[in-house]
Amino acid sequence: MQKNSDLPAIQTMVERPSWGFLSNHAHVLVCLYSDPDMRLAEVSVRVGLTLRIVQRIVKELAEEGVIEIEKVGRRNHYKINLEFPFRHDLEKHCNIGQLLRLVSGERV
Repeated sequence: MQKNSDLPAIQTMVERPSWGFLSNHAHVLVCLYSDPDMRLAEVSVRVGLTLRIVQRIVKELAEEGVIEIEKVGRRNHYKINLEFPFRHDLEKHCNIGQLLRLVSGERV
């Protein structure tokens, strides 16, 4: 896993696509996987969501046990539970780590 270089340069999304294959939760996880110390303000810019929505998504992911939030000084470090299984019957044989490695270009 490489920090930041796996993601495109920061730019504000001018127009959001009408739909996508991955959820906003997945987009947030992709950002935090590429850089576990990324500030949520940067995640919001990269994903194209408000900071408040990103904060809500991170809270939901933490409550479900998908991520752990560790305070390091004044910043947060996010640890993703890569073994966390998908919840839908069609994908429950897969885990989050497989998706993140695939999306980041790593070997699955």
